[in-house]
Amino acid sequence: MKLPRRHFLHLAAGAAALPAVSRIALAQTYPTRAVRIIVPVPAGLAPDIIARLMGQWLSERLGQSFIVENRPGSGNNIGTEFVARASPDGHTLLLVALPNAVNATLYDKLNFNFIRDIIPVAGITDNPLVMEVNPSVPAKTVPEFIAYAKSNPGKITMVSAGNGSPPHVAGELFKMMTGVDMVHAPYNGNPFPDLLAGQVQVYFGLIPSSIGYIRTDKLRALAVSSATRSQALPDIPTMGEFVPGYVASGWYGIGAPKGTPDEIVNKLSKEIDAALADPQLKTRLTDLGTEPMPMSPVQFGKFIADETEKWGKVVKFAGIKVD
Repeated sequence: MKLPRRHFLHLAAGAAALPAVSRIALAQTYPTRAVRIIVPVPAGLAPDIIARLMGQWLSERLGQSFIVENRPGSGNNIGTEFVARASPDGHTLLLVALPNAVNATLYDKLNFNFIRDIIPVAGITDNPLVMEVNPSVPAKTVPEFIAYAKSNPGKITMVSAGNGSPPHVAGELFKMMTGVDMVHAPYNGNPFPDLLAGQVQVYFGLIPSSIGYIRTDKLRALAVSSATRSQALPDIPTMGEFVPGYVASGWYGIGAPKGTPDEIVNKLSKEIDAALADPQLKTRLTDLGTEPMPMSPVQFGKFIADETEKWGKVVKFAGIKVD
């Protein structure tokens, strides 16, 4: 049967519109089952807590469970690779963090390309670190510490949570920008016992795990690493007040496998932004020593690219190698 030209064009236009309609319908019905948030660190740590708070909020908002699944190992790479290989339907997400940006340079060969295989969805929190010292260190300010370190080269030990970890690269950035010489001591376990005992002298620690020792004067805080002062430690100056341009953060956000439909990514991004604007959730995040960091997919993508370039330079300058 020969169709009139007008009828044929009408049918063709309708057929062309079907993919767009189906994508919109997909976003409207998403999620259709439980969503897994892969957290590439063990349970109970700050990233895990933040992911669970966000997952609980999204579960209540969207009517499907958002379940945190911990897949630690290889400096975040095991969990990241799992998500990179997952089906791009929005039901497997990744808690993206600073180590992902560092690892792009730190590891010579990975089975995935973080920038290519994980697409940005939304920022969640900016998690400042705090430069803290054992009270036996005579310096009470950052300028005093720099002067003390330069007069005692190689005699100050900087502890970290392992080569390439946020505390390590934050410390290496400090060394790079100030010219001080400190010995790096990577720890696979908890560094606080030795820091409290004075066997090591300085640590760039995440605020949630450090704040109790600081408030009880067991450790002395010299500066926070964020661009602005922390609400959790409002009396502690920023590092940038003494070392212009210094900023370091153990940030977190959400990523998804490459190929996840834009409609799902945008829906998730808007819901996460709504979560970060919720006064109750915002208070809980602030109490942990973190700052909400809402970002659109485009903004978060640029942020990740900038962080990858920034920390790549630090890794190369310091000659950091994998444990």
